[in-house]
Amino acid sequence: MEFRQLGRSGLKVPALCFGTGTFGGVGELFKKWGASDVKEATRLVDVCLESGLNFFDTANIYSAGASEQILGQAIKGRRDRVLIASKGTFTTGPSPNDKGSSRYNLIRACEASLERLGTDHIDLYFMHGFDALTPVEEQLRALDDLITAGKIRYIGCSNYSGWHVMKALATSERDGLARYVSYQGYYSLLHREYEWELMPLALDQGLGTMVWSPLGWGRLTGKIRRDSVGSGRIAQGGAVGGPAVEDEHLYKVVDVLDQLAEETGKSVPQVALNWLLQRPSVSSLVIGARNEEQLRQNLGAIGWKLSVEQIAKLDAVSRRAPIYPYWHQMDFDERNPKPTQW
Repeated sequence: MEFRQLGRSGLKVPALCFGTGTFGGVGELFKKWGASDVKEATRLVDVCLESGLNFFDTANIYSAGASEQILGQAIKGRRDRVLIASKGTFTTGPSPNDKGSSRYNLIRACEASLERLGTDHIDLYFMHGFDALTPVEEQLRALDDLITAGKIRYIGCSNYSGWHVMKALATSERDGLARYVSYQGYYSLLHREYEWELMPLALDQGLGTMVWSPLGWGRLTGKIRRDSVGSGRIAQGGAVGGPAVEDEHLYKVVDVLDQLAEETGKSVPQVALNWLLQRPSVSSLVIGARNEEQLRQNLGAIGWKLSVEQIAKLDAVSRRAPIYPYWHQMDFDERNPKPTQW
């Protein structure tokens, strides 16, 4: 397993992180993602650790907390061997204070996650979304206090826009508070908007990016073709809320993935994941799996590299015209260089 430095922190994380959104299956949406119980989850953790993958991502809203509970039981007795990332911010109850990133909610949410996980600390704690109603100073002070108390080690943000991230980083610097070391966001061959602003920001500010849904909400698993939508999460309605993609764009990307899979002797998802692993700013890909077979398939994305020519083919077929002001900035590349070709 390849390990990479998480941003400018001293923490090393594996290039692949196991996402536990498939643990529990509580609620209509998460049931379509997966429903691993403790026995199956423990086996999946076993396979991960055997491969050198020791990083597990969860959140307090996944299966109404069941994901954290099952992960906690699956790693019982080997907490010292694993890294855990979890998240707060989104709604967990009926009270108006059971949501957001207020000091009140963050401390309660973190402590509840610790209890479900059966541990005394979380290695990386994310703000799951931006809360514009709570002052950034209040959010960061609460997180800084949780670090001082030893309940979390590092902090990150997820699904923020560029100015959200920059405002938080500037506040941390100004007030001497703990700083976000990681950004967790959506990025795939089907949707490369992350490259327009968030990637340059991550490189400039030293954030290690963790990519969620690197297979485009299940569209790049190799099951979807021009004549079939497959039988996975997409077919079962598990992509509700996900980004739209035009059929022809999807098919063109899959056509090239098929070609490169044949050239490399790898599978379509392995090729798609390998492309992401070679993108600037990426520290780790959050891979999910409903079973051991899927997990082993995704683990095959590491230990090899696409060639420069193969990457160029994927870049070309997945390229989309950027929105303003990004298309305008492309006319000034001499002074405003881009880390990738959009």
